[in-house]
Parts: sequence; structure tokens; C-alpha cells
Amino acid sequence: MTHRSWCAENLDSDSNERLEFLGDSVLGLVVTNHIFDVYPTLSEGKLAKLRATVVSSVALAAAARELDLGAALQLGKGEEGSGGREKSSILADALEAVFGAVYLDGGWDPIDKLVIALLSEAIEGAADEPGTDDFKTRLQEFVAREHDSLPAYIVRGEGPDHEKHFFATVSIVGRTVGQGEGRSKKEAEQAAAGEAWKALARDTDETVTEPTNTDNTPAEATP
Repeated sequence: MTHRSWCAENLDSDSNERLEFLGDSVLGLVVTNHIFDVYPTLSEGKLAKLRATVVSSVALAAAARELDLGAALQLGKGEEGSGGREKSSILADALEAVFGAVYLDGGWDPIDKLVIALLSEAIEGAADEPGTDDFKTRLQEFVAREHDSLPAYIVRGEGPDHEKHFFATVSIVGRTVGQGEGRSKKEAEQAAAGEAWKALARDTDETVTEPTNTDNTPAEATP
């Protein structure tokens, strides 16, 4: 439960990043195995979208908050002062570290039970309409239809190469309409597109529906 900011101030400490690395892979395997068995009629593309939604930092942070995981974190003074215990990226990483630790301690059965117990509601909700979190595709289709153009994304990364955090803005015909952040460029762009989509939906009464691309592959809108 030790964030790297704590280690920077306590040089004899190790962070949870190695456990996070392991937990990320274990989480993916547990979720993949579960949805493959439970949803036999979903195509490969929809299974991939379902998994991506469930293992996203948004879903993991929500599960971490239910466990009050933030209260157990060891954070440096700067991160503590900036509200690190409530940051989605830190909470999601910490939960992945817990998954890694549980797997090392008990093997497959305990981690399988834990992940499904924590994420079953998120899995069921996403399975009702897999792919609806693909806001980039929906935003691109809307902008192409209404403005005969494409959304433009600007992404910047902060932090060392092994632990970058990304921030994205999306604009339509020169006007910024959404901002987002994430642990990858794609995740940050999706977050920005989601904010833009929801704002446009409020302004235009645009119905939120599943993307219409038939090959189940999210369209790349970045110029």
C-alpha cells in the first residue's frame, strides 16, 4: 500500500509498483476468463470492450473507494496534501497491487473470488451494453455528421517514462469541449471524449447509444 511518493521521502521503503504490475495481469486474466464463460454469445470484439470497461481506472477506483482503500495508503507529504487518497489513478493502482498480493499469497482461487466479488456489478452493467464507454467513436460519428469534420485531440504526459500520467483535451471546430486524464494516451482521450459527449448530449438531446461501427473496433479520431 506504499505509493512511490512515500518512498521518495523514506528511502529504505519499496513501493507497491511491482505488485501493481503483477496485479494488472492477474486482473485481466480473471476478468477475461469470467466473461468468456458467462457471456458465450458475445463476439470477440464485444468481449474486448467489456473487459476494457471493467478493468479501467474508473471502475477500479470505484471499487477501491468502496473498500476505503485510500485510508490505508502510505503517501508522501506532497501527495497527501494534494488529495492523493481520493485520486482515481492512485486508488486504481493500489487495488491492482492488492490483487497482485492476494495472488502471490493464495493463488488462483482467492484472487478469482475477490475480483469477481468486487467487480461483478460493474461486469453485469457493462455487459448490458458493451462498448458504450467508447466515447471517441460516438463523438467522431456525431461531429462528422453535424460538422463534416473530426474531433481534434491534444495529449500531454507527465512523470517518468515508467509511470506517466496523461492529460487530454478535445476540440470541435476549434472549440475545446472536453478534458480528461488517464494512465495511457487512449484512456485520457476516452475520458476527454466522454466529457465532451455528455456536454453535447445535454445541449442537443443526442441519444446515448452503442457505437454503430460494425467491426467492433474503436475508430481513431486523433489527427
